[in-house]
Amino acid sequence: MKKTVFKFLTAAVAACVNCAVIAGSYVNVASGPVKRVLDTRKGRILGQSYKTRGVEFMRKGSPEFAFRVDGKMYDGHSVWKDVKVSDEKAKNGSRTVTVSAVSADGVAGLELAYTTYPGIALVRKTLKVSNRSGKEFFVTDVDVETFSMPYRALNCVSSHVLRRFGRYREEGVYIGDWNDPLVVAHDYKSRCGIAIGNEGVSTMKRTTVFECGNFVVSGTPHKGEKFPFAKRLKPGESWTAMPVFTAPYVNSPDPSRVVEGAVADYVRKYMGVRVEQIPSKPMFVYNTWEPFLINVDAKLVRELADAAAECGIEEFVIDDGWQINIDGKYGRGDWIVDEKKFPGGLKPVFDYIKSKGMRPGLWLSLAWAGASSKPRAEHPEWFAKGKDGKPADLHNIGQGKASGEATACMATPWREYIRDKILGLVKDHGLAYVKLDLAIATSAYIYDDSHTGCYATDHPGHAGRDDSFEEIYANCMKLFDELHEAAPDLFIDCTFETAGRMYLMDYGIAKHAEGNWLANIRPRRDRADAQLYVRNLAWGRTPALPPASLVIGNLFMNGPGHMLDFKSLAGTLPIMLGDPRKLTPAERAEYKEWATWLKSLEARHSFMSFRQDLPGFGEPQEGAWDGFARINTETKSGGLVGVFRWRSAERSRRVAVRGLDPGAKYAVLKGVKGEKVAEATGRELAEDGFEAVLDGRIDGELYEIKLSK
Repeated sequence: MKKTVFKFLTAAVAACVNCAVIAGSYVNVASGPVKRVLDTRKGRILGQSYKTRGVEFMRKGSPEFAFRVDGKMYDGHSVWKDVKVSDEKAKNGSRTVTVSAVSADGVAGLELAYTTYPGIALVRKTLKVSNRSGKEFFVTDVDVETFSMPYRALNCVSSHVLRRFGRYREEGVYIGDWNDPLVVAHDYKSRCGIAIGNEGVSTMKRTTVFECGNFVVSGTPHKGEKFPFAKRLKPGESWTAMPVFTAPYVNSPDPSRVVEGAVADYVRKYMGVRVEQIPSKPMFVYNTWEPFLINVDAKLVRELADAAAECGIEEFVIDDGWQINIDGKYGRGDWIVDEKKFPGGLKPVFDYIKSKGMRPGLWLSLAWAGASSKPRAEHPEWFAKGKDGKPADLHNIGQGKASGEATACMATPWREYIRDKILGLVKDHGLAYVKLDLAIATSAYIYDDSHTGCYATDHPGHAGRDDSFEEIYANCMKLFDELHEAAPDLFIDCTFETAGRMYLMDYGIAKHAEGNWLANIRPRRDRADAQLYVRNLAWGRTPALPPASLVIGNLFMNGPGHMLDFKSLAGTLPIMLGDPRKLTPAERAEYKEWATWLKSLEARHSFMSFRQDLPGFGEPQEGAWDGFARINTETKSGGLVGVFRWRSAERSRRVAVRGLDPGAKYAVLKGVKGEKVAEATGRELAEDGFEAVLDGRIDGELYEIKLSK
């Protein structure tokens, strides 16, 4: 009898595409490539079914969500009243079904929103909690997504987890952290799997797989963990958790295909990442930080600008060292231009940069301020407090003690202060790019967990350390949004140091900042080993992340193997440092030729929005070949392919390229000279590829793939 009822329900779900409520107690929250059903009988809100292509990924009675209010657990098994369902379609073709309810005790209001997108087997889910009680309470331990999977689909015996952007294999139960914006669980036996994406910012995310009975769980860190989440809500207030998306797939032996497919399509087209919203993406950026550090002045900048322009640089960024505090000494916090270094201010040098055809950019720290700065003297209440109750330097313990610097708390009026400082500089100088740097809540360099967050109990929005992380990062993202409201085309580079963990970039940041200065690689001046590390960092984060959002420093324009450095950086957003004045005229001309070539490829293919793996080419490492493809899988016009040899014994490799039109014919053209090395159909390039020959033990080449005339 039960089987008959379930068959009837399944048929009803399949037949009902536009309706939300089924049989009065079942709710169809997703239809199309994925089908998902809730069971709201008896006042519960439980997961009933989650399918793609007929394969079930959810056990009946799954809790669907969970959170605590002042320690009391609420989930789908709790009793809920006033259950309501709405169903909306957006202009972009997406569909959102929202289920709202109130807890039986009247304390918490709940909204669960499920969004699906045309042609993509993926569900994006949000959870909103409101305070319906008459007193303040704290929300903790939020699981936006939590359901148990049938063992026949995935289980920890025949499955493994690909952690950190779906890249690195883990066996058994997996409990993730801030490094896991995306994980993929894959079962080699059933050839099924599911990608789980957490759109939380920085340390405010947690995903586990196979824990506590074959569960998928994703949401915020729990109380007692390294960076606990807590949100204080006053009566009548509400809070919406960062979204979690899941993308189940079947009949695939390769778990990376869901990342290149459903996940990449969602991120590029629907997530709302900033780099996909700007009119044109930066193609070649120069930054002054290395080797000059803070030793920059107007004369140096003009000389560098002359050389950079000859190399085809498009954005010229002045890093740290341009500013002083109110006492006339180098420092951070007041953001006064040092007119001893820059007579007449920054305007003359930025005007000069613009006269060379480049767009100007500038570095600022987001929250670090010196003891001599005006905000420190006039507004000590704006600054984060340590566990000792004193102003805290959250970026670097030793340096802060020596310099008296402290970290401002973004949950105070400091956010408005630094926003106005940045906007003033943007408007006064026509800045196209701002690099916003240094720790705001946690440091990439400090591993003492107690030296994180803000312990102040009287700051707006948080009552102590546990609920400071969410408030600080939320206010930082709000700051970025406000900058964009005033300057829509501004490229915001939010560094990994601001993100707060080593080399960290994630979806939460990508939705508010165009880029992320991902690394400070310091190459040896006598060899080019750092370029391998650049490609390794890029491989480890793409194609899950928008490749054009990865800003990887500090490769030198005048370093050993510098043109191979440039080719390596073509897999992300090309940014270089160093001293271009030391380049010969011929070397500058070579840079410009390659930069112009990349720009022409972007005009033809919009390749900067895409990145895929090359089949058979793994993680960049010693003794191997590596590479990337940046094929426009929407237009099928072609794109860019990079192939690299790193001390491999093989002089040549076959390079297969996926994502092209199988029936169309394509030409494979080598580098700026456009030498044709192959002509084949899209199917032939996917199955047989083309031959790449690299004579040097350390070598690399870029190719254009384009439709043949």
